[in-house]
Amino acid sequence: MIEVRELTKRYGRTVAVDGLTFDVRPGRVTGFLGPNGAGKSTTMRVLLGLDRPTSGAALINGYRYADLRRPLVHVGALLDAGAVDGGRSALNHLRWLARTNGIGARRVASVLEQVGLAGVARSRVRGFSLGMRQRLGVAAALLGDPAVLLFDEPVNGLDPDGVRWIRELMRSLAAEGRTVLLSSHLMSEMALTADHLVIIGRGRLIADTTLHDLAARFQQGVVVRSPRSDELATVLDAGGATVTREADGSLTVTGKDASEIGDLAARNGLPIHEATPRGASLEDAYMELTSTSVDYAAGPGAQGVT
Repeated sequence: MIEVRELTKRYGRTVAVDGLTFDVRPGRVTGFLGPNGAGKSTTMRVLLGLDRPTSGAALINGYRYADLRRPLVHVGALLDAGAVDGGRSALNHLRWLARTNGIGARRVASVLEQVGLAGVARSRVRGFSLGMRQRLGVAAALLGDPAVLLFDEPVNGLDPDGVRWIRELMRSLAAEGRTVLLSSHLMSEMALTADHLVIIGRGRLIADTTLHDLAARFQQGVVVRSPRSDELATVLDAGGATVTREADGSLTVTGKDASEIGDLAARNGLPIHEATPRGASLEDAYMELTSTSVDYAAGPGAQGVT
């Protein structure tokens, strides 16, 4: 389990993380979201002992990273796929990591196979593409078979097959009961991968919620279809709902949930063929939640520029 408690990190006058508190629990993929400069990478660096907190705590299974014996056995992480000596082969890079934590050679071979790099294990890393370096970073994170895993933008540089592989890997790790914290700016992938979300802005917690609850919070009405839609619209309007007639003949209803719409229709003898709540996309919900926390917002697209 990951525990962040009242975590604050300052760099001079800059407050990167400001009183942040959240938990990351086992058995699910927790998405870690926020605009650039929100404090996500700083929080991960503090968790891994790369930065010291100004105050508060960031714990893995109740311990600071620095207090863990054989830390790779407890927690694996991928923060920067480029932080590898390019003169080493993939095999030797993992071998020296393994030796520092008492991990055997068989495990090195196993993770290279798992990430699809067994065929280039003896190749120097300097010749690897970004996607191959990402796979090597994932291999290093998995090396100690840890129960806690942190990944910062792991799909960068991956082709579509690699993106799907990462998605399936994250979900399979969580299904095994591991704790998985995943940071990414790709909302479409996060929507397919994460079970839970922690959203921060300017170092502070904005939301700690499930995808389902977030969608319900930003519900955009109910799509209703009926062969007597004009009559139904009149009834709903009289009942206090706001009704918009769509070009395809359906109605978009706000101010009433699906069950209330069904009750009103039944009392008036009107058939309903569909009543589907329309939730906001993760991207829409995220943009609304973080709209006041964006430090680097571009202006409208320039026109007539030559």
